[in-house]
Amino acid sequence: METIKETNFSFEGQTAFYRGKVRDVYTIADRYLVMVATDRISAFDVVLLRTIPYKGQVLNQVAAKFLKATEDIVPNWVLHVPDPNVTIGRLCQPFKVEMVVRGYLSGHAWREYRIGKRELCGEKLPDGLRENDPLPEPIITPTTKAAVGHDEDISRADILRRGIVEENDYIQLEQYAKILFERGTVLAAERGLILADTKYEFGKLGDQIYLIDEIHTPDSSRYFYADTYQQLQREGQPQRQLSKEFVRQWLIENGFQGKEGQQIPEMDDKIVSSISKRYIELYEQITGESFGYEAQSSVMERVAQRINAALREMSI
Repeated sequence: METIKETNFSFEGQTAFYRGKVRDVYTIADRYLVMVATDRISAFDVVLLRTIPYKGQVLNQVAAKFLKATEDIVPNWVLHVPDPNVTIGRLCQPFKVEMVVRGYLSGHAWREYRIGKRELCGEKLPDGLRENDPLPEPIITPTTKAAVGHDEDISRADILRRGIVEENDYIQLEQYAKILFERGTVLAAERGLILADTKYEFGKLGDQIYLIDEIHTPDSSRYFYADTYQQLQREGQPQRQLSKEFVRQWLIENGFQGKEGQQIPEMDDKIVSSISKRYIELYEQITGESFGYEAQSSVMERVAQRINAALREMSI
C-alpha cells in the first residue's frame, strides 16, 4: 500500500516550498498555497518514523468539511480541494501563535496540573479537578508557533507585551476562537461526541483575518464519546476518545516524550494499522459519512495531476 511520505513536485508558477511536520506546502505566484496533507505523523513536535495509511486524506477531508461549516463565522483560506489529500487556498501572513481552546482538563493541561501547576498561560485553574473533568468555562491557552523545535505555552499578556500580535488583532482572534469552539461543540454533540479541546490558526491578508490550516481534526482536537463520559468519570476510568492522544500515550509507555536524548520507538505494522483505523473511525464518527478509500496506487501521480488541473482551472 502506497502512502505519501513526502512530495517533491515542481509546479508552474511555483515560488517557494516548505515541508512542515505533516504537510508539504507549495507557494504559487506568491499568492496561493498548495497544501498536501501527507501520511506523516508527529507527536511531541517530532515526526515519527512510519507513515500512516489514509491519515492525510482523513485530515484534509475533515478540515475541509469543518472549514465549510464555519465560514459564516470567519472567512477561511480555502479556494479549492482538488484531491482528498490536497487543499489550495490564499497565501496569508500567519499570526505567530496558535489559539488553543480547552473545555476539559486533558492532555498537556492535565500533565501540567498533575505536577501542581494551577495556572496555564495566565489562566487560573481551580483545585480539586481530576483528569478529563470539565473546566468551569472554556479557556484559551495560546502557544507560540515555533519555526523549529517545540511550541511553547504563552499568556495573553506576554503576547501583547512582546508585540507578537497587535492588541486589536488579538482581541479578534480570541473572539473568533471562542465562537468557533462553540460551533465545534455543537457539531460534535450532534454526532455523540464532546469536543474537549482544539486549536485554531489564523492569518491575515490585507486587513482581513482568515482562519487557516486545519480545524477540528484528530491532529488538532480531542473528542470524548458523550454516551460513556459521565460513567467513566465517576469510575475514574480513562475516557474513550478520538484524538492523537493514544499515539502520545503509546510513545510515553515506550519511553519517549520528545525530550533530549530520548530515542523514537519503532512502530510495527500492528500499531501502524491500529492508528490508521483510529483516524478513519474519527472521520466516520465526526462527519457521519462512510470513509471513501482513495486508491492507494500511483498516489503521487494522481496528486500531481489533480493539482496541475486545478491550477490550470484557476488560471494560475
